[in-house]
Amino acid sequence: MSKIGVDVGGTFTDLILEKENSEAEKNKVFVHKVPSTPKDQSIGVIRGVIEICEMAGIDLNEVKTIVHGTTIATNAIIEYDGAEVGMLTTKGFRDILHMARHKRPHNFSMQFDVPWQSKPLVKRRNRIPITERILPPDGKIETELNEQDVREAAKLLKKQEVEAVIICFIFSFLNNKHEIRAKEILKEIIPDIYISCSYEVADVIREYERFSTAAMNAFVGPRTSFYLRNLENSLRSKGANAEIRVMQSNGGVTTIEGGSQKPVTILMSGPAGGVIGGKWAGDLSGVKNLITVDIGGTSADISVVPNGNVRIMNPRDTKVAGYPILAPMIDLATIGAGGGSIAYVDEGGAFRVGPRSAGAEPGPACYGKGGTEPTVTDAQVVLGRLDPNHFLAGGIEIKPELAINAIENNLCSKLNLSVKEAALGIIRVINSNMSLEIRANSVAQGIDPRQYSLVAFGGAGPLHGVDLAKSVSAKEIIIPPAPGINAATGLLATDMQYEFTRSVLITISESEQSDLDKLNAELNDLMNIAQKALEVDGVKSIGQKFTRIAECRYQGQGFELRAEFPDGPITLNNKDILIKNFHDSHMRDYDHAFEEQNVEIITLRVIALATTEKLNWSKLEIGDGKNPKDAIMYESPTTFEDGTVLDTPRYDRNKLKFGQTISGAAIITQQDSTTFIPPDYIATISEYGNLIIRES
Repeated sequence: MSKIGVDVGGTFTDLILEKENSEAEKNKVFVHKVPSTPKDQSIGVIRGVIEICEMAGIDLNEVKTIVHGTTIATNAIIEYDGAEVGMLTTKGFRDILHMARHKRPHNFSMQFDVPWQSKPLVKRRNRIPITERILPPDGKIETELNEQDVREAAKLLKKQEVEAVIICFIFSFLNNKHEIRAKEILKEIIPDIYISCSYEVADVIREYERFSTAAMNAFVGPRTSFYLRNLENSLRSKGANAEIRVMQSNGGVTTIEGGSQKPVTILMSGPAGGVIGGKWAGDLSGVKNLITVDIGGTSADISVVPNGNVRIMNPRDTKVAGYPILAPMIDLATIGAGGGSIAYVDEGGAFRVGPRSAGAEPGPACYGKGGTEPTVTDAQVVLGRLDPNHFLAGGIEIKPELAINAIENNLCSKLNLSVKEAALGIIRVINSNMSLEIRANSVAQGIDPRQYSLVAFGGAGPLHGVDLAKSVSAKEIIIPPAPGINAATGLLATDMQYEFTRSVLITISESEQSDLDKLNAELNDLMNIAQKALEVDGVKSIGQKFTRIAECRYQGQGFELRAEFPDGPITLNNKDILIKNFHDSHMRDYDHAFEEQNVEIITLRVIALATTEKLNWSKLEIGDGKNPKDAIMYESPTTFEDGTVLDTPRYDRNKLKFGQTISGAAIITQQDSTTFIPPDYIATISEYGNLIIRES
């Protein structure tokens, strides 16, 4: 049986297939790219899956697992193209989603946009107050749920033809009885409606963030659920019997059902796969400190992986398109910088590149699909760094004359530059944009890039890797074996993962045995829920692993940090271990800790993990020699940063062997990407096929 990873990007859909043979044979890995189909991503996915099975010489029914990274939920919110959502909430709290926390997105700007007001996830006319009230700190019911209010609200929302409904009551994280009952009533009156209860989506403190998360889940829910179920049905109709999994924002995978019920957990599905793939590439060479840079056709995703640990964002930072989301996400930044990023001169005469992209349709001008605006890819073609006869683009024919025309017609006359100068300018601007973002996610957070290797991947990543590493002083560049589909590779290099939360307010520093008894009871209950979730997905107890986390803060702080529990029940004797873990976490994030201050537990989190069989990448044959002649295909003129044009050899990466070195200037081509090595740099081929590029 075999496994497939398929990642949908803005321009291309990337696939990887690991073919399992008899024990006497090595596993074989196949990679493939097809153009994405933005109107219906499943079309490109199914086409790619069928084609890569044909490449591997297997039938679709021989595939045992398909892991999918998708942007369907992300696109719904970015494009503000989600469901019409209704809301039931406690009387007096109708406008929480509008008022938020009175934060200005940009403190010193007079022209800022507040997305939760300008583009509300739930329109005010669809927010209906319900008589009920639960009180802190123990969830006591002060006012019983008025079921008639719920019935009248359900009838009104049905009349207004909403597609989804959220139920968000104040303090439901302390007592979810009213939300459960309101959902039952809604199902009676609108049986086919998509419903999200806040306790199901984010069972934690903070009413605005909890309401916003539930609203986001419902806003993207119907579209995402339809897509995932339609994809599954379409694959089944083609003969697939595989388990179908979906990458989550936290770097783990879930089922189709899990992604359909909680699509808020897959908002960063695609970028998360890239980070996991970057870590996997680092592991191949034993490198732990990594800066991953995934540059595709539309965007660039940047993340820092210190000491082999993928970072999870703090709750205060988890936002998507400006909306706060209380869902675990890998700590990464996304900017509009990719091969399809459009270069233009703005109204003030400034030379800009991105964030607007040519996307898959029409794509860069050189694709010949109707695009007329110059892009980063067009600039690479003009500079001779992308060869028309060795381009990755899934069978797309490159037309250099169209790239030249696009740059000449849109930039040269406005900037008084030659075509070559304008093309170099495009590359410099886009590299500057990305390097600034890398510094914001490393230097600005106390991380020294000089101690880190930069992993460059995505279709365009290896073309920019050296320049980016040089700009931030990274110690070396790592180009994975299949960089163009590395996000898809990450899909086959991760585990099943679920997270379950519950608010429990305890001052652990001053806790007594009765407090700890309550804490242990809640932890055990969460553990049982997590265990059942894995069992439903067919994971045997022997393959289950659990991590217990307390989200803590000093008394008076606004947000929490994660701290791991010690093994076994928490007791008066070992609670200091948890407290110390929190102090250490605070020290890592803020470079100080207040060890004399009381520590509060706000939220319990249980992470359920099921380890999966990882991608088995074969070692390369041992080679020798510098600049291996048998891998050279031809030479072609190439323009470098200083404007120098050199006849530069093209190497076929498939012919490179372990231990060989290539001195720049050089260009290394392969099916899914192109690697650019300037003069004064040397690339070494590692045991598993990584290119390690350093200054000579």
